[in-house]
Amino acid sequence: MYNFWLRIKTTLYRLIHFPYIDVFIKEHPILLLELLYNGDFVRLRNSCRTKLTHRKELLYNSYLRVYGSWIGLGAKFDSWPTFVHFSGVFISNQAHIGKNVVIFHQVTIGSNSTVGSKNQGSPTIGDNVYIGAGAKIIGNCKIGNNCRIGANCIVTKDVPDNCVCVNRGLEIIQKNEELDNTFVSVYFKK
Repeated sequence: MYNFWLRIKTTLYRLIHFPYIDVFIKEHPILLLELLYNGDFVRLRNSCRTKLTHRKELLYNSYLRVYGSWIGLGAKFDSWPTFVHFSGVFISNQAHIGKNVVIFHQVTIGSNSTVGSKNQGSPTIGDNVYIGAGAKIIGNCKIGNNCRIGANCIVTKDVPDNCVCVNRGLEIIQKNEELDNTFVSVYFKK
């Protein structure tokens, strides 16, 4: 069995110069990650940070695209976070993530690049931070150690150590007329 996988790996390494290998990488990133890096995404990411080539970057981005996620190669991690559900995660190229961080799906840790903005820059996340589903941490803010960011919270300013961030309540807006919630497709016009 070992010889079989060794032959496949050897063939893939030879195919790297094949003209259509880019298409193959885009269509089969999980298979290639398994074969070339033993399924270790962190190893691929570290390899890209050490010596970035077009094909490594293509594999890296194609793998993330499968999950609808993006993690900038410039993002710094003190230790690799726990991704409970990996789909829809966005981490800015300039973000700094501490140790033992737990990140749920649809989380954005993004930079604010608006010129003249008060919190222009990227977030710094402390150690032992729990980031709930759908949370958005945007701009030059620091999340302290041992914090919890609740689901769908939007954080744009510093949070001290040992704090919990939550959304407070639900605002209901009563309308006097009936609302039309019909979906209108932009692709298939009648």
